[in-house]
Amino acid sequence: MSTTQLNAEFYRNMSIIAEDEALTKKLMKYLRKLVASKQEDPTLMSKEELMTKIEKAENDFAEGRTYAMLPGESFSDFRKRIGL
Repeated sequence: MSTTQLNAEFYRNMSIIAEDEALTKKLMKYLRKLVASKQEDPTLMSKEELMTKIEKAENDFAEGRTYAMLPGESFSDFRKRIGL
């Protein structure tokens, strides 16, 4: 199927779905899942990356490089102060 044919079929089907609220809700639920599966989660990391971060934190702690938030300090200000 060409892109033009796919678009025509897509819009034909969308016009049918748009007339039915229940179908529109089902479609939106599915679209959210589809989009979420396409997007990469930036917080995911490999086991090796996690272990490297833990090892670095342990070394920093052993060498006395620790940080503490000051009373009343926001997390954003704390991150700026320690250079993150």
